[in-house]
Amino acid sequence: MKIGITCYPTYGGSGAVATELGIALAARGHEVHFISYEHPFRLPHFLPRIHFHEVNIGNYPLFEYPPYDLALAVRMHDVVLSHGLDLLHVHYAIPHATSAWIAKEMLREQGRTLPVVTTLHGTDITIVGQDHSYQPITRFSIEKSDRITAVSEWLKDETIRTFGCSNSRVDVIPNFVDPTIFGRALYGDGLRNELGGGRPVLMHISNFRPVKRVCDVVRVFAKVRERVPCVLVMVGDGNDRAAAEEEARLLGVSGDTRFLGKIDVVAPLLAAADVYLFPSESESFGLSALEALASGVPVVATRVGGLSEVVRDGVTGALLPLGDLDGMAEATLAFLDPVRWAVASSAAQKDAHARFATADVVAVYERIYTEALAQVR
Repeated sequence: MKIGITCYPTYGGSGAVATELGIALAARGHEVHFISYEHPFRLPHFLPRIHFHEVNIGNYPLFEYPPYDLALAVRMHDVVLSHGLDLLHVHYAIPHATSAWIAKEMLREQGRTLPVVTTLHGTDITIVGQDHSYQPITRFSIEKSDRITAVSEWLKDETIRTFGCSNSRVDVIPNFVDPTIFGRALYGDGLRNELGGGRPVLMHISNFRPVKRVCDVVRVFAKVRERVPCVLVMVGDGNDRAAAEEEARLLGVSGDTRFLGKIDVVAPLLAAADVYLFPSESESFGLSALEALASGVPVVATRVGGLSEVVRDGVTGALLPLGDLDGMAEATLAFLDPVRWAVASSAAQKDAHARFATADVVAVYERIYTEALAQVR
């Protein structure tokens, strides 16, 4: 198949999943065309059967805010025609599914059918889509997609509750990890020793948006460090980084906190961690939590959204109420016990590899593509 993929190219779970999906599809013999305004952050600059098409947004004086959604629709239309794409797979309803529908209608006028598969990741439903000014177009874009997928049962239920969409089939296809990349034994202890100097390593990876509650990460770490010498490694960047750095300074833990910024290849870092902290306010799935589990790292997180479908409470990690920092600190301390950690680490890696392996999940997407193609013919 020739597949067009559109996603947000910036640091975050949805872009990572879309990119890894494209890479996996190309490895299975498909031709993949990424269409976006920027090169996706996890996409190497050259791989066989993978192409990137940049969306150029003109600076027409009439537009105070250039219409990216229209420019994207035109680029989709052009790439479909010039490269003979079989379908478009868009990640996020707004604006990507909307742009895909416009491209589809343009192609229909030219006698060309094009199935559109839309994957919902969370923010497009829980924040953007619930804004009153965007709700009608979000629902329209979802319902006009030929196939709809959501990354968790929770997100599927939230989509139906928020938008109705009772006549639309929503398939749950979870995010995934590659067991050949994420695994405890794949990387030595050198990085762990470098980061922790023999002390336990707590870790957090995100885009540092307010919903990630990165200051809570620092606060939990401070509580744990009062009782056990350890270090905190913060990977990523965003609006709340400065606040987290200031919180570390105020709590007197800045000397044992490492802010590494954005790092595209996180598997070696996760393999060097002992506990993963994830106190998010909302998560439709939690890709970084899954990647931590696949690396044999117990996850201490909030019991929100789809995280309970990823983390097995008391087995591969711990789920606490939102804002329960004392509970998160106690759970972290429990996992730092060597015997408890060894059991949880082994269970985490085995469970993640068994339930969320790339090959198994990508095969489900291939089936969805085949069904979508049959649906429009």
